[in-house]
Amino acid sequence: MSSVKVELHQKDVDKIKEIAKEYNNDPEALINVLHSTQDHFGYLPAEIQEIVAEETNVSIAKVYGVVTFYSFFTMTPKGRYPISICTGTACYVRGAETVLEEFKRQLGIEVGETSENGKYSINCLRCVGACGLAPVVMVGDKTYGRVSPDGVSDIIAEYEDAE
Repeated sequence: MSSVKVELHQKDVDKIKEIAKEYNNDPEALINVLHSTQDHFGYLPAEIQEIVAEETNVSIAKVYGVVTFYSFFTMTPKGRYPISICTGTACYVRGAETVLEEFKRQLGIEVGETSENGKYSINCLRCVGACGLAPVVMVGDKTYGRVSPDGVSDIIAEYEDAE
């Protein structure tokens, strides 16, 4: 996936500075600043990372390292309904891969991508701690257990009419 240049408006820059200031521009609070910034913007493109680095007096390389190390952070926008398929051992053994393939087929996107309409994105998780319900799919904070490829269209249908 190619990197898209993001144009930040002054109000966006001001918001990032405000978030950093809430943490006293403390380099030790970098992860908290990044969490709050991602909560506000939905993702952390390079342009945002640069301002966070400047405001917390941390190198851009360190900020990028933190963003790419922790799976919670994303540099690409997620869909309004982020779909996460657990691919931990229990889920994998019980067919998570076929469920993932069905989501990709029905939505026409790959893992890490967002649908053109901005509604859906697909990611994989290692374990959600609900192994007894394997395979598990999460859409936002909602968990679906014992999902089969046949159940994928029902899950998507729940969000098609939501607006």
